[in-house]
Amino acid sequence: MPVLHAKSPAPSDDKRWKIVETRMRRIGDRPAALIEALHAAQEAFGYIDNDALHYVGDTLGVPHSRVYGVATFYSFFTLKPEGEHTCVVCTGTACYINGAKDILSGLENGLHVKPKHTTEDGKISVLTARCLGACSLAPAVVIDGEVKGKVNAAELVAHLEAL
Repeated sequence: MPVLHAKSPAPSDDKRWKIVETRMRRIGDRPAALIEALHAAQEAFGYIDNDALHYVGDTLGVPHSRVYGVATFYSFFTLKPEGEHTCVVCTGTACYINGAKDILSGLENGLHVKPKHTTEDGKISVLTARCLGACSLAPAVVIDGEVKGKVNAAELVAHLEAL
């Protein structure tokens, strides 16, 4: 017999909560739907904040610590809003050997941003990926969804500064 949880009110009257509520109802308000519910919240808001973590946990009957653990374990969830532009640096073997470490150092020195962080002005978020599947283009990055290959740090920083 399914466990029924008290309906938790949405954190605000933002209409995007209706989208999240509808999706959670459709997948079944149960603990096994946690990952799908977190996806719904992230798709609606662009990231998962504390209100969303608590709301999802309360609605599904999952402890907040478990919700946070799942959200931080999987790399496709983000707990902070991303910048206007994203730069994903491949750190797979081919890219690492061909200069990914130098690219990350260049971004830190030139834009003052480390991986998994956003510049202070909110313009650029830097992320890393284990492999982009573009090994022949190593080192490769993805800027706003577009793959760039044979990248060097100075050109990348200049390109990102121009955005």
